[in-house]
Order: sequence, then structure tokens, then C-alpha cells
Amino acid sequence: MVTLKEVLPGSIAAELELAVGDRICSINGEPVSDFLDLFLAEQQEELLLVVEKQTGDIWELEIEKDQNDPLGIAVEHPDPQQCGNHCIFCFVHQLPKGMRRSLYIKDEDFRFSYLYGAYVTMSNISESDIHRIIKQQLSPLYVSVHAAEEALRARLLGRSSPPVMTILERLVQAGIVIHTQIVVCPGINDGVSLEETITALYTLSPGVRSLAVVPVGLTGHRSHLPALRTPDSNEAKEILSTVKRWQQLALSATGSRFIFAADELYLRAAVDFPPIEEYEDLPQVENGIGQVALFRSQAEEALLEADLMQRPVQVSTFTGASFFPELQRYLQNLSEKTACAITPYEVENLFFSGEVTVAGLLTGYDVLEQLRGQELGEALLVPDVVLRDGEELFLDDLSLEGLSEALGIPCVRISSTPWGILDALEDLSMEAINGS
Repeated sequence: MVTLKEVLPGSIAAELELAVGDRICSINGEPVSDFLDLFLAEQQEELLLVVEKQTGDIWELEIEKDQNDPLGIAVEHPDPQQCGNHCIFCFVHQLPKGMRRSLYIKDEDFRFSYLYGAYVTMSNISESDIHRIIKQQLSPLYVSVHAAEEALRARLLGRSSPPVMTILERLVQAGIVIHTQIVVCPGINDGVSLEETITALYTLSPGVRSLAVVPVGLTGHRSHLPALRTPDSNEAKEILSTVKRWQQLALSATGSRFIFAADELYLRAAVDFPPIEEYEDLPQVENGIGQVALFRSQAEEALLEADLMQRPVQVSTFTGASFFPELQRYLQNLSEKTACAITPYEVENLFFSGEVTVAGLLTGYDVLEQLRGQELGEALLVPDVVLRDGEELFLDDLSLEGLSEALGIPCVRISSTPWGILDALEDLSMEAINGS
């Protein structure tokens, strides 16, 4: 059973006189063991709740509602199950000391994979977990495979685990859709091993719906960790050639390309990105695959809508080294259309160092130190990708307000899209007009 932590005023639950502290024992005859059971039950239109009140009384409540109507209750959101792996490329092991505790959590929880798209290795999956996934049809799931051959996979994960291909086959046969990824470590799971893993996963398509091939990410904090390196230009080209060959094969046979390469591989290979259409429905865009193509597509649309501002503004923004040329190109075109002066800054990731160049891992301190004293204009546009979800804090806990105070100008949170920048310009222009 789960205990209610919140009941929203005016909600279905409030109308039924449910209260904080009440416990839901079952819904439609099925026991409720955690937040996921409740989430799934809420998708149904007819519910029979068995509730234990704080007084000890047992209530049975019949509910008819629209499928998308929430009950208006919240229960405890548990921490994810912990990962017992010791992956040779684990990013958590490469974090510097002194960051907030939550960043050092290594999660491995199929529930979070289903709800939030988090990648899991299935290394701690139990038979009861598999039964639950199949019974509740928790689909899609996101699974890090890395290598189909078990001995090599054990080396990559730092321990032996249940055979992942056997688990994937069971899930696929039960109707579960799975998105997969391979983190490529040159000299370890590339070349022949990469081909073998792609082959094994492709045989499970379309149940295995997509496969992402991404390069290993290395920070400058790898002391006492296994020696690894990222793909060089030629290796990146070789990986892309492999991906392209498999895409052509899969597209011809199934109508889908199946396998996609990370944007970082195109940057390392110094070759242009495929058009947005070749990423199909962008199944792994959150995994850094197709983000540049999506940005370019959205940039074209935003530029068609952009007009000369009645009161042009002067602003600045920033990004990481890998995306800076793309952002700079868009801002030059946007400046011409709007007459606004938009200065982009490339912020080097000194905190993580190593080969970390993506915007999403920039810290507030690096942004502050590298933009202090620069010409920033009337406002600094801060892409939301550098801030924690739902909060205005950077990875190192510097707040957006703190950054604004230190730089002496407004720091405006914006969507990390071409539209986000254009919308911010229009808002700032209107504020300037109304304030004049």
C-alpha cells in the first residue's frame, strides 16, 4: 500500500474526502506497492479503490472519470534502485569531489526507465521484476547493452550480470518495446565487437525499436580509473560508416533505419550531419542523437517567423564548445532578421575538464568566471539545459539569481531551442517599449 503525502484541493480525491496519511491498499483488486502502480491505475476510467483511513476504517470508493483525469493525490517518490556495476566508463566515477550528494547516485531502476527514459543495464533485474514489466506492459524501456558477448559486457560493466540478450528476447516476445544504446570505447567494444552487438540487437527488431551508438565521455577526473580514450577522427568515421551501412540494410528490409549515431561522432569525424528526416521520429534525441539536426530544422522555422523588432535589444547567451559554431550561425541570421545584437559566448568546461564540451554539463561558476567583465548587453539568456529540471540552479548549485547579481544584469531562463531565443528577444523588446 502507499500513503498519501498530498491531496490537491478541488481534485477527485478531495471530493471523496481522502486526506494526507490515508493509505491506498488496492485499485481494481490489484495491490498498490509504489508510485508506479498508482500512476498506471490513474490511466483507467473506472476505479475501485480500497483505502485505509488514518482511523483504521476501510473505505471502498468507486470512481468514474476520463482517462486523462488525475485523482489529485501524491505519494512518496522513492529513490531509484542503486546500480551495483563498476562500469569502466561510468560518468559518476569521473565526477570531481564536493558536488551535491544526489549527483553521485548511480541509479539502475526499470521503473525510472519506463517513466523518464533513463537507461538501465538490467544487471540487477530479478525474475519478479521481469514478470512485473510484462504484466504491466511497461513499454518502452531504455537499455544500455554495450556488448552482446557476455564476457566483454562483464568487462565493460565491471561485473557479471544476467545475460542481457536473453532478457531482451523475453521482453520483446512479450510485446515490450525497447530502445538500446552502445557506449563505444575504442579498442574494447568497437570493430568486430560492435558489428556483433549490432547484429544481435537487429535480430530482435522491431521489438528493439532503436539503437544508439555513442562515444565514451571522459572528464579530467579519472585518476585510478581504467585507461580509456575517446574515438579519434578516423575511428569516428569508421563508426559512422558502420552505422550508415546498417541503416541502409535496415531501411531496405523494414522501412526504418533502426540504428543512429550520436551527434558527437559527426563532430569528431568532421563530417556534416544527416538531414532531420533521416532521424525519423527522433527516438533518441534526449541521448544526444539528432539534436543538431533538430536545432537546424527549428532554426529555419524560427527565422521565417522572425521580423524586425520595433525596439531592437542587445543581449548575450552562451553554450559549450561543441555546439558553439551551430549557435553562432543561427544567431548571426537571427540578428539580421530582427536587428537585435546577440552575442554568443563559448564557455569552456573547466569544472569537469577532460573532453566534456556539451552545454548541459556547464557549471554556474564556469559561466560566471568566463563571462565576468564581458559585454553582455541588456540581459544574459540562459539556456534551460544548464539548469536543474524545475529549478533555477546550475550543477554546482549556483542559482540563476546569484549569477544575475554577480554579473550585474538580468539573467533570463530560456528554452534551449531557436524558438526560445526568438521568444526571449520579443519579450525583452516589448518590455523595453512598455518601460520607455
